[in-house]
Amino acid sequence: MTTGVGSTEPEKSGGADLRGAGAGSWEPVIGLEIHVQLKTETKMFCRCRNGFGGEPNSQTCPVCLAFPGALPVPNRRAIEETIKLGLALDCTIAERAVFHRKNYFYPDNPKAYQISQYDEPLCARGHLDVPTEHGVTRIGITRAHLEEDAAKNVHVAASGRIHGATATLVDFNRCGTPLVEIVTEPDIHDAETAKRFLQLLRQTVVELELSDAELEHGSMRFDVNVSVRPAGSDELRTRTELKNMNSFSFAAKGIEREIARQIRIYEDGGVVEQETLHFDPAHEESPPLRSKEEAQDYRYFPEPDLVPVEPGKDLVDRLRATLQVLPGARITRIAETLSFYDADVLVTGGLDRLWTSLVDAGADPKEAANVLANQFVAAGIDPGTVDAGELAKLVSARAEIPRAAFDEALAKVGERGFSADPYLEQKVVADTAELDPIIQRIIDANPAQAEQYRSGKEGLLGFFVGRVMKETGGSADPRVVNERVRALL
Repeated sequence: MTTGVGSTEPEKSGGADLRGAGAGSWEPVIGLEIHVQLKTETKMFCRCRNGFGGEPNSQTCPVCLAFPGALPVPNRRAIEETIKLGLALDCTIAERAVFHRKNYFYPDNPKAYQISQYDEPLCARGHLDVPTEHGVTRIGITRAHLEEDAAKNVHVAASGRIHGATATLVDFNRCGTPLVEIVTEPDIHDAETAKRFLQLLRQTVVELELSDAELEHGSMRFDVNVSVRPAGSDELRTRTELKNMNSFSFAAKGIEREIARQIRIYEDGGVVEQETLHFDPAHEESPPLRSKEEAQDYRYFPEPDLVPVEPGKDLVDRLRATLQVLPGARITRIAETLSFYDADVLVTGGLDRLWTSLVDAGADPKEAANVLANQFVAAGIDPGTVDAGELAKLVSARAEIPRAAFDEALAKVGERGFSADPYLEQKVVADTAELDPIIQRIIDANPAQAEQYRSGKEGLLGFFVGRVMKETGGSADPRVVNERVRALL
């Protein structure tokens, strides 16, 4: 890999201790290769159904099974969606892109080569800005190219992983699925940034409706390249690859583990070997699978059965016009009003557009964010069903209406024709002349708890407040109740 153009140095985050016992400090260098299956109706080079599930080997044909004489026909929609993703990643879209044969033989590759792209990809030299609470980290994108997926190997083992398997079965339903590979520059220097990049990329892909990107189904998976170098150095040392990971947390854990392993090797006077590793989250080791291949090992050459792809300017402009503000930019924009944490929760939770509508309708930004991130999410309401104007009324009147009324209204806010007005007519009880007799009666009925509170067990305040709220049917003002309970105790 090469140094990313225009990249910024990321903030360091918590993770593995990178300081050796006697050799000073080390800097990790991390690059990612992400594979995303496109959710087109049909496969990349044939008209077989493209979809998860189905009986093994039932979604196949002579083209994807590599029968002699069967010729590929490219999927136009897959090409357009790859260009759309490239535009979202601020890539340069090639005027001429070429499909190549990537030669290798594994059981999941029936042709003994994969149709991919090599030195003339559709999309190149882009970036993705990853917002953090310390600012924006720019991760360079080397390329985003289109290829066909391999079949699925099903390993016969308790873990479902190749390590320790007694046999491997092959399901060719996945073979030929349109697959975009996104390759980053080595601009990442800690596990947390890698994790945030992957999460943000996934959300971008999903919002563009290019893929479901379901990690558990394998429609998004990633390889992680890791090396370490002395802090302050700009050299790129030998790297290892953690292969086919499908969990953000496992990726972060695997990176931290591999960083620590390589540091130990160097500080013990050893040499890191270039190889592909298998990450098993249940164990501390990452056993090697094979030596890491280089480009020359695949003997790339242009696919003779496919002409070059030459996307016209009109097509690129049309696809560019379909892009909306992407999640990373929305986090940065909302963080100008709220904290980074609140902005991140809203955007990653798919709530930021509703939040914007609530604020536009007059709701307080912080109060709206709190309601959406807590009560609204807990109620399981689809944001798309909500009348923002009615919900904004509820948010603005939250402190003035009984909690029970607020909770009941929120549970119904997604219903057709919902109106907040009947609930706004119910007013919270804040009159101490009305509340004090109720509070005193509850204190008198629980003398043991009252004595324990007075002896220092202040956590019992919630015991009394809860009973007052229950007694009043949730109509009492919680702040007033807290004050009066303390006073009367």
